[in-house]
Parts: sequence; structure tokens; C-alpha cells
Amino acid sequence: MIRNAVPEDVPTIVELIRELAEYERAREEAQATEEQLQQALFGEQPAVHALIAEDDTTGETVGFALWFRNFSTWTGSHGIYLEDLYVRPQRRGGGYGKALLTELARIAVERGYQRFEWSVLDWNEPSIGFYKSLGAQPTDGWTVYRLTGDALRELGTS
Repeated sequence: MIRNAVPEDVPTIVELIRELAEYERAREEAQATEEQLQQALFGEQPAVHALIAEDDTTGETVGFALWFRNFSTWTGSHGIYLEDLYVRPQRRGGGYGKALLTELARIAVERGYQRFEWSVLDWNEPSIGFYKSLGAQPTDGWTVYRLTGDALRELGTS
């Protein structure tokens, strides 16, 4: 049901990322190419990791999780940051999302990581309810900031 991604999964992962972006009302922002993901996931120094959720009977890919290691100076240990979690709408409620999160939690515990974190859009009530049902808590008092485009280039070249 849950397995590590292999290079042949990259086209499907790109497809799933675009479906997720559509769901999050930001389709135009999903610009990652197969080549970029191939390098990030399976290049000489992989920067990210991916898990694939498959239907046990058909082998169809129904979802994925893309994650990377982060580090907490407060705990002095690595953690997992979940960049994307997506299960195709027609397959939701089948336990795939929970299975993906359970596998990531298992990895964190096995490796001695102290944190497993992710972001969720504040309007995404179904996901928020799902995460809370697993025991996840929002990190109140923190706001995510992002530099992109012209602002990033300006700061980076000043």
C-alpha cells in the first residue's frame, strides 16, 4: 500500500502535484518539471524523498507524500517536513492519507527525529479535521513568510 518512490514514479508524482495545486487553487504555481524532480529525488545528492500510496489490488497510484529533513536548533535534532500530501479525491476516506502519515511518523521515530511538521491552508477544513483526528496540533503564533520572484532576486543580488 505504501512504498518508497522509484525513478519511474516521477511522471505520476508531477501529475499528482498538479492535481494538488488545482485543489489548492494555485495551479499556475505548480511549475516543477519531471527533470527537476528526478534530480531532487534521485540525483547524486537527493534533497527530498517521496512515498507512494498504491491500491493493493490494482497497483494504481492513488496518492503521495513528498518530504525532506529539517533541523531544530531547539531540540538539536533533525525532523521531517512534509511538503506535500495528496490523495486523489475519489480515493479519500480509504485510509491512504493516514497510511502515508503513519509511515512518515514511523520513519521519524525510527531515526530519532523529534518533530514531524507541515503546513495546511487555513480554509482547508477537511484536512485540518483529519490532522487533528491524528493528534496533530496547529502551531499558533507563527506565520510563514516567503520570498519569491522579484523580491527574492532583489534581496539576493543586493
